[in-house]
Amino acid sequence: MAMPSTFLLFAVTLILSVDLLTAVVYPDPEVAALSALKNSLSDPNKALQSWDTELVDPCTWFHITCNDQSYVTRVDLGSQNLSGKLVPELGNLAQLRYLVLFKNNIEGSIPAELGKLTNLDAMDLSDNNLSGTLPSSLENLKLLKILNLSNNKFLSGAVPPGLIHVPRLDISNTSLTIPPTGRPFV
Repeated sequence: MAMPSTFLLFAVTLILSVDLLTAVVYPDPEVAALSALKNSLSDPNKALQSWDTELVDPCTWFHITCNDQSYVTRVDLGSQNLSGKLVPELGNLAQLRYLVLFKNNIEGSIPAELGKLTNLDAMDLSDNNLSGTLPSSLENLKLLKILNLSNNKFLSGAVPPGLIHVPRLDISNTSLTIPPTGRPFV
């Protein structure tokens, strides 16, 4: 009889060990998203130094603001001399209202997953080195009031029709165009 109980004890221990490993590998989606961003960026000024993934509350990190329920609502990393790329995981910041990354050296395309940020009020990606076209998924950002993409000379193509009516849309010094049926750019 000792054999079955030993096997049962082993099985339970193995299951609990797998659960603990899963918790480490798959942390809070907000911590995972912000960690992915940190890992994709070069940070010579150490703006992201407080972003310690072992502190599972990103609300304690510099350049992050949270709401009363401890959800990330603002990522504010303007003028931090960051370089690298935006990451699709940013789309997992479900309560994000402000994404501010102006005046850095961020390059590459804008991830389509940013279209999942349906609570976003403002996105400022101006004065970077972004390239490519705007993903049509950004049309899902119905609450967006400010979209500043200016001074990203490698952004090109037509602005998706659903973004044309963003009250403060700035695409100056890009190769983006407003479709003929859209509002004139001011």
